[in-house]
Amino acid sequence: METAQNVDPGDSRTRIGVVRETGRGERRVALVPKLIPSLVERGVHVIVESGAGLGASLPDSTYTKAGAVIGDPWTADVVLKVAPPSDAEISRMLSGQTLIGFLAPRSDDNKVDALRSAGVQAFAVESIPRISRAQVMDALSSQANVAGYKAVLLAASESTRFFPMLTTAAGTVKPATVLVLGVGVAGLQALATAKRLGGRATGYDVRPEVADQVRSVGAQWLDLGIDAVGEGGYARELTDEEKATQQQALEDAITGFDVVITTALVPGRPAPRLVTAAAVEGMKPGSVIVDLAGETGGNCELTEPGQTVVKHDVTITSPLNLPATMPEHASELYSKNIAALLELMLVDGKLAPDFGDPVLADSCVTRERKA
Repeated sequence: METAQNVDPGDSRTRIGVVRETGRGERRVALVPKLIPSLVERGVHVIVESGAGLGASLPDSTYTKAGAVIGDPWTADVVLKVAPPSDAEISRMLSGQTLIGFLAPRSDDNKVDALRSAGVQAFAVESIPRISRAQVMDALSSQANVAGYKAVLLAASESTRFFPMLTTAAGTVKPATVLVLGVGVAGLQALATAKRLGGRATGYDVRPEVADQVRSVGAQWLDLGIDAVGEGGYARELTDEEKATQQQALEDAITGFDVVITTALVPGRPAPRLVTAAAVEGMKPGSVIVDLAGETGGNCELTEPGQTVVKHDVTITSPLNLPATMPEHASELYSKNIAALLELMLVDGKLAPDFGDPVLADSCVTRERKA
């Protein structure tokens, strides 16, 4: 097996390191083997930590066959990660290195400050602007697709009812009714998946312009008369009056559904509370709520992040880091995002980010900003 010791120490080409994720339950890898040949052709070395791809069913041999070497990625010029680095990982980084990955800059200032103090040039993939040419680099969206799909499978598994309509000799079973709250990428994928499983899907969002997207996947639109489009196309936080109106309308609507999947997030803020305890109490026994916003507090008042609980005969589950439960395809999608971002940074095999490019300027969270 080829190791990093086979790389000429005098070679000045950029070295890209792929680390083995150490976070609990994290099985994704930042770069899959199939994307390595194109990087090598660009004139870079790829160093992969032993075992980095095992969680995604990618043994070391698949990396060496693709042109990478097995070694210490923390010595590389560019370090690629999925999850935010731990304090121990930050302590391994050297001044002048570049880090690319999810960094949670809106919610963890201490981590960003630690990276800046260490002299690390850090790019947060969640800070990539939502512009057309950056869609291929949009890691938030690629991973949200995975989460939305898996949320429906979890709901179907927890439900006491079939999703599709069934006609049998013993009679006809009605299809499950599914309400998705929050129609971003995860919500839209959840609606499409629920439809493919045969459920009757309905979507709701505070941004009324997404109604056509909901209908495009064959779902119905729940209109509560609220418009809360915020900066960058994301939802803004509602006013107190809007919250009260929405809460009452949702309490009335939720009781008619077998499954409720919540995906609503506001960047840099706690998740909005959409499903009250009263709404849960009004749902049919055996109903299911899948809350994808647990990491920021949850959309359901009775959610216990990372747990599955039963309240008022309703199952409420709030899985954390769902993309990591589908590591093979989640890693493949994430790797394509990372490779596209690297394309912007590499010039003749050398790392040369142009901070006149808004994609790089916005995503570099440790660079000093001009007033």
